Amino acid sequence: MACRILIVEDQPLIALCLEEAVIELGHKPAGMASNMSKALALGANADVALVDVDLLDGPTGPEIGKTLAESDVSVVFMTGNPACLGDGVQGTLGVISKPLMDSEMVQAIEYAVARHEHRLAACPRRMIEFAR
Repeated sequence: MACRILIVEDQPLIALCLEEAVIELGHKPAGMASNMSKALALGANADVALVDVDLLDGPTGPEIGKTLAESDVSVVFMTGNPACLGDGVQGTLGVISKPLMDSEMVQAIEYAVARHEHRLAACPRRMIEFAR
């Protein structure tokens, strides 16, 4: 089943790479956002969100992730500093450290989709899964 995947990333090249991976895996981009207001506006149309922590409007990623998760969006954080999320963000799946190899990006997307569809899935090797 194709999921609608929101990309919340302020680096255009990274966002485009994520969008390409989403499409190649047979899913639909729900949009790209580089700040909180756009991410939350697009979130209503998303099943899954890939969220960076530091965006154009500052370190708003955790708040975005928590808000989206409260609306049943499956959230995976992708950041260069996973320690900044501490023990995790309530309702979100986990965090994977950037930079990512293409295969790791695919694994993170597939994991988030499986979890959204309530299927069992192995957590990607470099991903830190948050407590439920």
